Amino acid sequence: MRAPVDAGEVTADEVGVGRLAGTVARLRAEIERERAAADGRALVELAKGVLVERLRCGPVQAAEQLALLAERAGTTQVELAVEIVNEVSGDELTAPPRPGGEPDTTAAIRLRTAESAALHADDTQSAAQSLFDHALAPLGAGAVAIWLAGGDASLTLAGHAGFATGEASRWRYVPPGVPTPARRALAGREAVWITDLRESGLPSIGADLPGRVTVPAGTGGRITGVLEICWPTALAPQPLSVQKQVEALAELCAATLDGTATARVADHPAPSELVDLADGLLDPALVLGPEVSAEGRITDFRVHHVNNRFVDLAGRPRTAVAGKTLLEAYPLAAAAGSLFDKVEHVHATGEPFRTEHMNLAALIGEVSLPVTAGVSITRHGVLVLVVWRVQDETARLANLLQHAQRLGRVGGFEEDQQTGAVVWNSQLYSLFGREPGAGPVPLAQIAAHAHPDDVLALNGFVQTVLHDHRHASAAFRLQRSDGVTRHVRVIAEPVLDPHGALFAVRGAYQDVSAQHWTEVALSATQDQLAITAQEAAEHNKLTLQLQQVIMPPTHPTLDAFGLRVAVRYRPAAQEELVGGDWYDAVVLPSKQILVSVGDITGHGIKGATGMVVLRNALRGLAATGAGPAQLLTWLNLVAHHLADSIFATAICGLYDPHTRVLRWARAGHLPPVLIRDGRGDLLPMLPGMMLGAVAEASYAEGEVVLEPGDTLLLYTDGLVERRNLPLDECLEHLCAVAGEPREGLDDLLDHLLDQSESDTDDDTCVVGVQLP
Repeated sequence: MRAPVDAGEVTADEVGVGRLAGTVARLRAEIERERAAADGRALVELAKGVLVERLRCGPVQAAEQLALLAERAGTTQVELAVEIVNEVSGDELTAPPRPGGEPDTTAAIRLRTAESAALHADDTQSAAQSLFDHALAPLGAGAVAIWLAGGDASLTLAGHAGFATGEASRWRYVPPGVPTPARRALAGREAVWITDLRESGLPSIGADLPGRVTVPAGTGGRITGVLEICWPTALAPQPLSVQKQVEALAELCAATLDGTATARVADHPAPSELVDLADGLLDPALVLGPEVSAEGRITDFRVHHVNNRFVDLAGRPRTAVAGKTLLEAYPLAAAAGSLFDKVEHVHATGEPFRTEHMNLAALIGEVSLPVTAGVSITRHGVLVLVVWRVQDETARLANLLQHAQRLGRVGGFEEDQQTGAVVWNSQLYSLFGREPGAGPVPLAQIAAHAHPDDVLALNGFVQTVLHDHRHASAAFRLQRSDGVTRHVRVIAEPVLDPHGALFAVRGAYQDVSAQHWTEVALSATQDQLAITAQEAAEHNKLTLQLQQVIMPPTHPTLDAFGLRVAVRYRPAAQEELVGGDWYDAVVLPSKQILVSVGDITGHGIKGATGMVVLRNALRGLAATGAGPAQLLTWLNLVAHHLADSIFATAICGLYDPHTRVLRWARAGHLPPVLIRDGRGDLLPMLPGMMLGAVAEASYAEGEVVLEPGDTLLLYTDGLVERRNLPLDECLEHLCAVAGEPREGLDDLLDHLLDQSESDTDDDTCVVGVQLP
């Protein structure tokens, strides 16, 4: 029996597990060192190859020369190898951005090591791990994913590094149509930089890593996959050098995804499987391969094969198209959005393209021959299969007629009077609510399917066509077996043989229910509008009468204590815009003279009644002997609490004939104009909020001493405002007109109305106060 083990003792099993873990860690470290050494040896071997070509020597001499140069430069052979490769490569990795403080040499070694490891990796997973360890992690990236693009536009996770356990297995396959960042880069064929994945709303692997960039991976114009790099924080805008480096890394991924990515297919025949597929189709088909320039760009697509069903758009034989490039055979396909663009997109992304109607064109001499065809384009490896079906004129017109009948709710029929056969099209069966198996209804029997009130008219229609042999039409209510009633118009014409006998009848039924109910609704609407227009006219007339009673266009000139007050009022041009401008001029019990002008927001009855409320309230408040500022404070309370949501602007002035001092205050209103010595000037813009806006408001008070010959103008915005002119310029125009010499106060006010350039169709009110 085994003795109990003390808690502080280590068991033999635990010792064994610890030794095994240590061995695994040691072997893993040795593998990593060996892998790093292999990557370094690959760079050294690449540099030796460069020296062999440059020095025209053998491998042994190149190795000796590399060792000698490294010893003289005081550096390692790997560092020197990187410098040699950078000098001759000229790619984007030769001038990479450096993470903070990283020396040039260290960055170059790191990136070239990543490149070498990726190119020599046995699979994409190893390439992803190498890119992450050597190139991306030192730049702050948290993870990397390499997606393989499928022929059906799906995405398969081919390699990854840095993600949490289990994350890769959840994202091993992305079906077509899922809007991930990688798919956006694939569809757009350009890099997609996302500051924060959470704000973009796009699903993707590693949702806890918000910074994201996805770059299409491909060469020779063909995209084989997508490189997706993730950052642990929101991604700030990156410099151009970083963007170029990421694109270069994506190109490395393309080489691992597809060994044929850089191959030129123009020199090789189409695969036999694709040729067999094209030959088995019943429609014309072409097998195209990309023509890639020395810079790696697609310049055209060569026609490798045309099937036995191939019919050229211009009528040329198959041999005239096979072997040519697409743009040589069909130059007009280069137009934007035309066939070449579609083929290039499918070849790049792998997403199939299909359409029932595409406009194609071929050149016959110098004449363009337009053709409409159904087109299908699919990618097969590095090749593209194009299939088209040209629509002949008869089929196209029949299809067009069918759609026209459907849109117009028209169904056609034909009756053979010799055999009694009746033919309906499908649209007519749908109109009558009958199954095709129930058979059509002869023209002579349509009265049995109509509303009783329409039978007499239909009998006359049938008589005209079948017996009088004349063209006729009729409208009736069709009562279907399912209880639905449709308003239908029928038109028919007789077909006579050479002897004048009735041979056949052709015609059509049209469902005009929508038109009928529209006409009914329109008639009802017109009646309602007539009633509404009459009510509106009476409403406007009442408002105008009310306004004219309270605010007549002219007001008797007030002469009191040596002061003359005159008023001009012009209602709005349109009756429905009758507004709430108001004015007042009255001698108070204190022997002071109250002059005021205001403007209520809104029009109609509401504006007129609000005008009455404020005007009468101000008269009553002025009898207290308070100053203009206090009067406006009280009037604001009236507008805010005692009235029904009244908002208004106003100016209140009190003139003391003994001192010739006019005290005034404003509530959101335009300032008065003082005319003195032939010059019009605005008084200061005193602070003061419009009436009714807030419960409590205070107003500033100003004073002006009137001298003999002075004229003071109080007015509403209808005198000056213009829609497309700043208010300051409008006020300058008013001051200029006011300064023009006139014969008297009444003449001055009439002149101001005549010279007003206002175009707002608003009420206009102007009060003139003159000290002779």
